[in-house]
Amino acid sequence: MNWTDFAGWGRKVADWAQDYHLTVGERPVRAQTKPGDMLNALPETPPEQGEGMEAIFADFEEKVMPGITHWQHPRFFAYFASNAAAPSVLAEFLTSAIAPQCMLWQTSPAATEMETRMMDWLRQSLGLPGEFRGVIQDSASSATLAAVLTMRERALNWQGNQQGLSGQPTLRIYCSAEVHTSVDRAIWVAGIGQANLVRVPIKGDWRGMDPAALEAAIEADKAAGLHPAGVILCVGGTGTGATDPVAECIRVAQAHDLYTHVDAAWAGSAMICPEFRDYWPGVENADSIVFNPHKWLGAQFDCSAHFLKNADDLVRTLAISPEYLKTHGHDGIINYSEWSVPLGRRFRALKIWFLIRTYGIEGLRQRIRNHVAWSRQLHDALAQEPDFEIITPPMWSLWTFRYTPDGATDLDALNLELVNKINDDGRIYLTQTRVDGALVIRFQAGAFETTEADIMLAHDVITEIARGLT
Repeated sequence: MNWTDFAGWGRKVADWAQDYHLTVGERPVRAQTKPGDMLNALPETPPEQGEGMEAIFADFEEKVMPGITHWQHPRFFAYFASNAAAPSVLAEFLTSAIAPQCMLWQTSPAATEMETRMMDWLRQSLGLPGEFRGVIQDSASSATLAAVLTMRERALNWQGNQQGLSGQPTLRIYCSAEVHTSVDRAIWVAGIGQANLVRVPIKGDWRGMDPAALEAAIEADKAAGLHPAGVILCVGGTGTGATDPVAECIRVAQAHDLYTHVDAAWAGSAMICPEFRDYWPGVENADSIVFNPHKWLGAQFDCSAHFLKNADDLVRTLAISPEYLKTHGHDGIINYSEWSVPLGRRFRALKIWFLIRTYGIEGLRQRIRNHVAWSRQLHDALAQEPDFEIITPPMWSLWTFRYTPDGATDLDALNLELVNKINDDGRIYLTQTRVDGALVIRFQAGAFETTEADIMLAHDVITEIARGLT
């Protein structure tokens, strides 16, 4: 393809994308293919000669699309939505076209300075104090890894990177059992080891960490000669929306001089609505916070907002500046490659700019409020059904339930069969989780274009398929 051919194909792709988003609700939500279908549809060897775009695009529609699970579907109620609002898609198109590498200020000043401003817009939207500064990471997993590395270096008096971990004190990190498994991976990658991730017991309807148990665990580790390094708190956990009592846990951590990181990857978006901030009182005292605009705010993946009370600690942990990466003659600039594990960086701030300018913060608030209200309507309707049991209450727009008809003997197997048949049906998409060992079905609303009718249709699908089971 020559660039002289690009505009024509660009128009065709734009038309296709518009039609896809307008009609995606007519497709089954989850891919209906079997393992190996896509692999077997692709030649085993690469072509020696180039092909025309007509053939390539036809194969895209015929071979690729049947194997796509439609994350932009208005009845995608599984996992957490990974949205792609129209202005975000346009921003990504422009980013792809200009293709900048934004690792340093000098490699694209506009990208660096827009990231600084957009992160401050998001900070204000969440009601965080002005002392917090932000950086856009690819995902909350990377932000959590950066936080764990900072905990490690801070606890080792900044000697871990230079001396390695051999011979150093045994570090301990604390979290509840409800945190995302990205925390476990961060512990592995940081060299701290799975055995030193301490799972603190939970209590209450929010399934949050017990502050007294956190205090006891820290004291026990100190008495055993171990070295506490940090606490990772959860706000809106993936399974049930579990949320730690942030203020109480941070007070315990600060009493022991421990770094605190708050993982609000999904639920953090809801904090643009002041009425939801009661879920994380005291968050202003955390050392770092992460949430994903690519989940509930509509920004296209990947886009994770990482806030830091003292960015110098993160930079001290990650920065390395060989001569070829130095910007001479400019003092006080920010090089965001020193704030993240990867050196290369994409121009992610552009889609935040497009998104917020298009909808405004109030427009984004209203979408989140609608999702929460409609999800709770569905919860109330299913709670009235005699053969269904609500297992965990709504946390924002997430709650869990279980089908419990009279005479059923293996409820785990029955509910797994139910969720599989619902997903095979294709009208909605749900996922399962476990609560206190029992398999349950989770529901969450967060697709950018979902409507009240889409959410209430889930009631009909769930009850119809459940009562059709034998």
